[in-house]
Amino acid sequence: MAKEIGITVRKEENFSEWYAQVVLKSGIADYFAVKGTIALKPYGYAIWEMVKKRFDLMLRRTGHRNVYFPTLIPEKLLAKEAEHFKGFVPEVFWVTRAGDRELGEELALRPTSETIVYALYSKWIKSWRDLPVLYNMWNSVFRAEIKATKPLVRNSEFLWQEGHTVHESEEDAEREVRRILRLYRRLAEEYLAIPVLEGRKSEREKFKGAVYTMTLEAMMPDGKAIQVATSHNLGQNFSIPFEVRFLGRDGKEHYAWTTSWGFSWRMIGAMIMIHGDDKGLKLPPRIAPIQCIIVPISYSKREREEVLKKARKVLRMLSKARLRAELDEREEYTPGWKFNDWELKGVPLRIEVGPRDVREGCVVMVRRDTGRKEKVPDGEVVGRAKELLSDIQREMLRRAREMLRRMTRSADSYEEFKGLIKEGGFVKAGWCGSEECEVKIKEETGADIRLLTDEKAKTCVYCGRPAKALAYFARAY
Repeated sequence: MAKEIGITVRKEENFSEWYAQVVLKSGIADYFAVKGTIALKPYGYAIWEMVKKRFDLMLRRTGHRNVYFPTLIPEKLLAKEAEHFKGFVPEVFWVTRAGDRELGEELALRPTSETIVYALYSKWIKSWRDLPVLYNMWNSVFRAEIKATKPLVRNSEFLWQEGHTVHESEEDAEREVRRILRLYRRLAEEYLAIPVLEGRKSEREKFKGAVYTMTLEAMMPDGKAIQVATSHNLGQNFSIPFEVRFLGRDGKEHYAWTTSWGFSWRMIGAMIMIHGDDKGLKLPPRIAPIQCIIVPISYSKREREEVLKKARKVLRMLSKARLRAELDEREEYTPGWKFNDWELKGVPLRIEVGPRDVREGCVVMVRRDTGRKEKVPDGEVVGRAKELLSDIQREMLRRAREMLRRMTRSADSYEEFKGLIKEGGFVKAGWCGSEECEVKIKEETGADIRLLTDEKAKTCVYCGRPAKALAYFARAY
């Protein structure tokens, strides 16, 4: 039975099927009847809430506040920023009927909220005293995914966070773009243990309507990249068409400078791919809804009473120390079944309590990341649990960084480049800045420019002309 409900494929042999099984069987999500949509189950939503809680606290400390804006966008508003919206047209869901009557104007389900936000900002902002506006939203957006769907990675409806800020000057907007990128990097690396590369998107790959886009990119074990988060400098590209103006300190009227930025539950998908193994999830302790699971082991009614008494005491101790702990008291399952179940769910630390442990005054702690077991005296349970959780968090990031290092290589010739792209991973190479070369590389290898850096390069890997930037190429989700 355990084999039937557990992961039935190896991660290295069928990565896509392995990933789908982990998401479904660990209790994170399930598919719905509409293509590209999923339902987050309690465990999956708890992980999202942990991520949301961490980032929300970062935003509050930097002066940002949460708001909510409507989902439906009138077609006439979209026409005000046609260039921006043109990039989303193939993915837009349109509402054309209300009940049994046709609508006079088509309404779009938001693929992103710039159009909605700036239509209202134009009403709210009048003076420099109203600035900066530092607003953030937690909501869902809709994009008619036309490629192969993948839970938490490519969905037609997904949860995300999107920030929209307004500033007095171009310099203030620039600082905001960089500040948010630093927060995203901290969230990805310090909490989800996802190492990322930071850089700028090419003109072709930038967010439609942005002056430029900054990105964080991560590498998956199957050799494909994932865009983890982006931060966009919008300049005055939205403030001008939407009339977002303010009376400046100089007594003159000015158009505002704006930014937008966001990440989605795709970050959770990346975390699953990077850290999971053939047993299931491996959750970094800082975002694990359950950090410690206590499993009692007994073989008789009398033993059970003694073991449960101690197990409940351990639970109280851990909870008092503000560790997220639970006790598995289910009687219908064997301890071995429970071990497999909690390994599938990726709980970082398992604490076993059996009759011998009661007699010896200790517990057994088992790490999910390495499987290593150790006996811990009762008086050291809380301190050792904290130490192990901290070590697990560090080790998960260390191992992921080592994977990223191995999967990032350089190419000096196009032939070498094509071979490395076929193997998977990031390939560093010079680029002349020509969109023609960028498109040709995409057509011939399937690789995009994931980001551009300030690192030096001599020649373009495709055409051989002088390079204007060092690019990181990869195939991507």
